[in-house]
Amino acid sequence: MKNLNKILFVLALGLGMFATSCSSDDNEGETIVPIEGKYNLSKQGIIVDGKEQLGDAPANQPGCNGDYLDLRISNAAVIGDYQGTNCSLTETTGTYARSHNDLTISIGGVSTTSDIMNLTNKELKLKDKATGIITVYTR
Repeated sequence: MKNLNKILFVLALGLGMFATSCSSDDNEGETIVPIEGKYNLSKQGIIVDGKEQLGDAPANQPGCNGDYLDLRISNAAVIGDYQGTNCSLTETTGTYARSHNDLTISIGGVSTTSDIMNLTNKELKLKDKATGIITVYTR
């Protein structure tokens, strides 16, 4: 009988700890997907009358690979830009910082801060806080 009481006590204690540890797991809308990775520039646009108007990214050179954003674990940000008829690649390196759902990228003394609208294993959607331009990157 004592063993049964001990087992019931341990079971009740375990269930109580499980229930309380899960009750306040709230990330306040912040995504928990890691932001590090290489993203290909896909679409750009704006919001008109509350609706997103996105089209192919004009920065992508026709006939070349798409431009990209590479966010590295070391907080380095690398922007890859293909240009010209020979699709020459220019990489520009800077830094990035993430604070909740804000992403700040600093390159060449110029910083831009964007809202992270969507971050999944396949997509990073940013909205520039200064211009309102939406940029969609895919992995």
